[in-house]
Amino acid sequence: MRAPFRFPEDLITLQRAWQQTYADLAQAPAGTSTTALRRRLISLSGRLCTHPYWTQPAGWRSGSVELRRAAHTHTRTEREAAA
Repeated sequence: MRAPFRFPEDLITLQRAWQQTYADLAQAPAGTSTTALRRRLISLSGRLCTHPYWTQPAGWRSGSVELRRAAHTHTRTEREAAA
């Protein structure tokens, strides 16, 4: 069994921002300008892909799915704590 991934907080925060921006873009009403959201998504994607964490041996392929799960879990845990 593989050890769980340990992601830096700034990487999880970046992933959460990406997921939120993606959701905002998907929810944008037809006919509204989405240029700012699309540009933000592109910027966040670049920052995610070039984060120093990915230079470690674990690599992007094996860690990208786990990062999305960690960001989702982190968000869900924060919501439960606030309730």
